[in-house]
Amino acid sequence: MKRETPYNPLDKNNLGASVAEALLERDKVAIEDIEQFVGAGIYAIYYSGDFTPYNHVTANEIPIYVGKAVSPGARKGNFGLNTDPGQALYKRLKEHAESIRQTSNIEINDFLCRYLVVDDIWIPLGEALLIAKFSPIWNKIIDGFGNHDPGKGRYQQLRSRWDTLHPGRSWAHKCQERGETVEQIVSELSAYLENT
Repeated sequence: MKRETPYNPLDKNNLGASVAEALLERDKVAIEDIEQFVGAGIYAIYYSGDFTPYNHVTANEIPIYVGKAVSPGARKGNFGLNTDPGQALYKRLKEHAESIRQTSNIEINDFLCRYLVVDDIWIPLGEALLIAKFSPIWNKIIDGFGNHDPGKGRYQQLRSRWDTLHPGRSWAHKCQERGETVEQIVSELSAYLENT
């Protein structure tokens, strides 16, 4: 006899999926045109330009990056404890726009995003499910897009793959050069996309 698994709407996967679906129902907006708003939450960034290594991403209209912005204090364990989120999500998207503007080989007007203000407790779960669903290349293979200036005394760390492939952020040039070339990164990206 076949045994059916009962649907549980409160299962963490189902709750996370509802957050992810709510984000994907939002309209895409130009990342540089986002108006100020209050809240923390999740977002997906899309690329529509002609940087050849990203042809697969643009052709399939899948996110190039998925991220989250949590309320100040959330990193210290204050999730869902009535903390004021301020403009956490808006500021994070503006940081990303500035990173893109500083590059020499991709253009800000080729980037759109979807964002969703979410109660703190559901932010990590929504982000994790979106990353698992889409395997965005800036999350999985071209790491470093979300990095901040590590600050004096930490520039001995390696420059990120993202900063190697998309040079321009002034602080990234202070980090140590990677052992792999742009060509090697692009080759690994191609192999990743073929298998994903």
